[in-house]
Amino acid sequence: MGLFGLLLALHILASIAIIGPAFVMPVIRRSARTVSQLHFAVNITTKLAVIPKIGGFVLILTGVWLMIITKMGLSQMWLNVSILLSLLMVVMIDGWIEPRMKKIVKILSESQDQGNEIPAEFGRLLKKIVPIETTAQLLMIAILVLMVVKPF
Repeated sequence: MGLFGLLLALHILASIAIIGPAFVMPVIRRSARTVSQLHFAVNITTKLAVIPKIGGFVLILTGVWLMIITKMGLSQMWLNVSILLSLLMVVMIDGWIEPRMKKIVKILSESQDQGNEIPAEFGRLLKKIVPIETTAQLLMIAILVLMVVKPF
């Protein structure tokens, strides 16, 4: 296995590091039924959030390196569309989902002493996040399909 094979393997592992938590974290958060479960779920997902960030860095690094050694550059339309969709996904996650999650964490910390019932405001905020998370997940699937199939 030469340099190309090693970079490709790292690129694939990095994509798994991004895609896995992105599909699992919302399920973990939505499964909470009490405030204590919600605190646990938010703590776990907050700790898991570092994995996609590291994976994203490795993905970009290996992707650029693969483009250089294959002399592909930006000559392939599937690659250009994948990069564009990836940038859109990053904006959605970092610009829309994370700020809303920080607000939810703040509400949770303020409601620690208010019993075991999940605050109604949390439900409203979570409902605002769900379509954004779903769109980000669909973008991930589209990017993955483009990378594997290379349709154009």
